[in-house]
Amino acid sequence: MIYSVEKKDLEIGISACLIGEKVRFDASNKPSTFCIKEFSQYVTYKSFCPEVAIGLPIPRPTIRQIKQGDVIHVAQKDGSGDVTEALSAYGKKVASMTSSLSGYIFCAKSPSCGMERVKIYSPEGHALPAYGIGAFAREIMAANPLLPCEENGRLNDPLLRENFVARVFAYKHWQTVAASGLTKHKLTTFHSQYKYTVMSHDLIAYKELGQLLARADLPLAEMASQYILGLMTALKVVATRKKHANTLAHIQGYFSKHLQPNERQELCEQIDAYREGLIPLMAPLTLIKHYLLHYPKDYLTQQAYLSPYPEKLRLRYAY
Repeated sequence: MIYSVEKKDLEIGISACLIGEKVRFDASNKPSTFCIKEFSQYVTYKSFCPEVAIGLPIPRPTIRQIKQGDVIHVAQKDGSGDVTEALSAYGKKVASMTSSLSGYIFCAKSPSCGMERVKIYSPEGHALPAYGIGAFAREIMAANPLLPCEENGRLNDPLLRENFVARVFAYKHWQTVAASGLTKHKLTTFHSQYKYTVMSHDLIAYKELGQLLARADLPLAEMASQYILGLMTALKVVATRKKHANTLAHIQGYFSKHLQPNERQELCEQIDAYREGLIPLMAPLTLIKHYLLHYPKDYLTQQAYLSPYPEKLRLRYAY
């Protein structure tokens, strides 16, 4: 098993309003059902509200991102009460203290916490193209480029939700291995567990990561640094039915000498039905796990692809 459920030692940073804290400008919150009722069973949250942390009151006047020339400021609608530097400084402070985090969930569209598409205004109050990044979120992401990050709104999409959770557990696994003292053997073992996971996201990265680990001219630290960057970048690519079906077909090959003709046909039909969108991913995966019980394969049993996170999250039932 790749993950630890009992310990709940997986820490996630989160915007405080998303777990029910009434810290928004109007003294309200913005609770996320997934974060509070589902994901919280397996993670420990470290909550932050940068606006309150820098001294803004509850309730408070709203702030927004205002573009003056080539510079974006965070201030009240009339331009007063500029908190750009304060939010950035607090972001840097938190970023330096959160190396234990395995992911971060930001509040969407917030001028302090939004990951992307934050509204920007002219000094006169006219809406400009929404390409802003929250002043606090920018610092967190810049200091931790490997850290899986997502916004609450995007977590309502089943594919994006599954992608984020899978990245969180993969990154936690990496952090655990790295903390134990990396060796070339540990690195190659880790990669062997994620081969099919990477294949289902990015086939080019799958080949490149294998080539990277085959190099004899790189010091271990540099190889590990390049590897985890490549892995986490690849996992950001949302897996498609076509890529999943291709991965499932590769896994099927491990059973080719063991399956009876009717079993082989059943698995082929399940994979094809999934590819065509007729059944969810859990259907062929459940059949593969069933065959693994009858025809054990240690290599497949260790694959993170088959159990990337606790099954009770039911993230593969919706697509």
